[in-house]
Amino acid sequence: QVQLVESGGGLVQPGGSLRLSCAASGGSISSVGAIGWYRQAPGKQRELVAAIASGTGITYPDSVRGRFTIYRDNAKTTVYLQMNSLKPEDTAVYYCNTVPFQDIYWGQGTQVTVSS
Repeated sequence: QVQLVESGGGLVQPGGSLRLSCAASGGSISSVGAIGWYRQAPGKQRELVAAIASGTGITYPDSVRGRFTIYRDNAKTTVYLQMNSLKPEDTAVYYCNTVPFQDIYWGQGTQVTVSS
């Protein structure tokens, strides 16, 4: 069974950048369909921030548009979330999952902390 594994989080100063990776183990990431990046900040609901199917990625909240970009590598083995101009309010645990999400694909997530 395919598992989705997130990586790339960390501590970054405001204005900095991070690139998150979502890789599939046990199968091809292309086999699960559209992939999205979700995030959950403390005390807040999980939200979808970006998604990609076979073509161009889409970012959803106005708060990340123009700063976050979702894309796949040429071999379509990994889905990335490039995050630029990070703000403290971007602090959250970031997860990848299908769109719409499926409970079987929730992983541990990767923590992103934006702080000076």
